[in-house]
Amino acid sequence: MEPLFHLSIPVDDLGRAKKFYLETLGCKMGRETNGRFDINFFGHHIVAHLSPREAQKENGTIPSDGDIAPLRHFGVILTIDDWKDMEQRLADTDVDFVLSPRLSFAGKPAEQHIMMLRDGCGNVVEFKSQPRDRVFATDRPS
Repeated sequence: MEPLFHLSIPVDDLGRAKKFYLETLGCKMGRETNGRFDINFFGHHIVAHLSPREAQKENGTIPSDGDIAPLRHFGVILTIDDWKDMEQRLADTDVDFVLSPRLSFAGKPAEQHIMMLRDGCGNVVEFKSQPRDRVFATDRPS
């Protein structure tokens, strides 16, 4: 079995979280019980737990290629075609990007397409695209 990534996230509103992950992003829902539901997040297992106090905690920012990005975020790395499809899907829903769609670190080993947006429930979701063999690339000599 291929390993699956699992992440548990706090949300402050289950209905709003479902709307974002299922309708805006196009993910599928798995199990649902009182106070939580599972998300098939591009083949990975995310669980949204109702926890309003935890969901809205600010955890700082980090510099990112001349911009500022939220420190606490998670996401997925897509093929460039899938990334462009997601970019269009999000543009069609008129979302507010934390980091607008762009090419970051151009010409460097870490070159990647990137965009970040809030789920409306306290979490920031990132979409990247870069070749798999460059995901862990560094500027350091070997």
